Order: sequence, then C-alpha cells, then structure tokens
Amino acid sequence: MSDLKTIAEEANERLAEASAVEVLAWARETFGDELVVTASMADGALPHLAAQAAPGVDVLFLDTGYHFAETIGTRDAVAATLPIHLINATPKQTVAEQDAEYGEKLHDRDPNKCCALRKVEPLNRYLSGYKAWVTGIRREEAPTRANTPVVEYDEKRDMVKLNPIAPWTQEDLDSYIQDNGVLVNLLQYDGYPSIGCEPCTQQVAPGEDPRSGRWAGTGKVECGLHT
Repeated sequence: MSDLKTIAEEANERLAEASAVEVLAWARETFGDELVVTASMADGALPHLAAQAAPGVDVLFLDTGYHFAETIGTRDAVAATLPIHLINATPKQTVAEQDAEYGEKLHDRDPNKCCALRKVEPLNRYLSGYKAWVTGIRREEAPTRANTPVVEYDEKRDMVKLNPIAPWTQEDLDSYIQDNGVLVNLLQYDGYPSIGCEPCTQQVAPGEDPRSGRWAGTGKVECGLHT
C-alpha cells in the first residue's frame, strides 16, 4: 500500500468532521510546499480558506484559453488580494495551434477530447511536482460527487486529494462568501451558477440544476479532472 494512500485513509477518518480550515491546516503541516490548491475562479472561497490555513500556498488555475473574461478577472483579483501564489497552468497548444491540428471548435465536435487536451493534461503535468492537491468539490453539486470524502487517495496520480468543502451546501458556501467578503465571479449573478469554458457553458434558469448549463445537450457532466 502506498504511504500516501495510508496517510489519506487515516486522515479521512480523523478529519471527517473537521472544518475546512482545519483540513487545510493539516495538509499544510503534513505536505508543506508539496501542497497545491486548484481553483476554477467561480468564486474565491477556496483560495480564501487556503490563505488562512496556509499563507503563500500555490493556487493552480487551469487557463484553457476559452474562459470568460469575468473568470480571468476573478483570477486576477483573487491573486492580487490574497496571500497566495497563483500558478497559471496552460495547455501545450494554444487555441490556434489546436485548431490547426484538430480543426476549429473541437469542443463542439468532441468535448471529451477538448477537455483532455486543455484541462486534464495540463492539470496532470502541473500536479506532478506535488504530493497533495486541494479541490473545491462539493457533494451536492452532482450525483457523481455525492460520496466525495474529505480526504482521499488519488490513485491515478499517486497523490493525496483533499476536498475540504465537500460537506458544504450551497447555503454554507453563500454564507461564507457573504460573511467574509469573498470575491465572486460576476457571472454568478447573471444566471451562471456553474462556470466552465465560455463555448461550453450556458445560462441556467432559476430552479434548474446548477450544472445543467455545462456541456448542455451532450450528456457530459464532468470534464475528467475528477473521474
């Protein structure tokens, strides 16, 4: 059994009821500079939590080349206002280079391939220098996330994966944002409760599944980062 798998299993038992900041503080103490936080910049809640527990922590943003301007603005504002070290992770190809090789609008024709090239490969490449990574996954977001543990072993990458806000409801998240003055992507106020790349994200009507605007009409529900 991998040492990291043992660490993850023991920590999940011990930290199952811990606060998000306590989970992150344990991760910083355990992994030091080999800990990285991933953030989609739908809001700044996870970087805000991480900055409390691990000032100066690396925060990884996947810059796919297809993001909304509002998402890039949120990234820049979070980096400018919190004691974190932002890492802008980019794919091996620019959008133009990908278009030249695979044809334009690959995201429309083969969204899984596009996500693999612009999200999964860059994430794996940038994570390779760390032992533990932090996500903002919450259990109520999707059926595929309903059983997410607070700490788990990421077997594909041989890393410890931390999901410190997994138990949070949307109400919990909204309260944390309001109580702490956390930066929020402006698209959240314009019908985009779940924000991905601009070509693959649609507005969602009030009362609809918050993630129904992602890859709408394709049957796709995950980009591949967590599956």
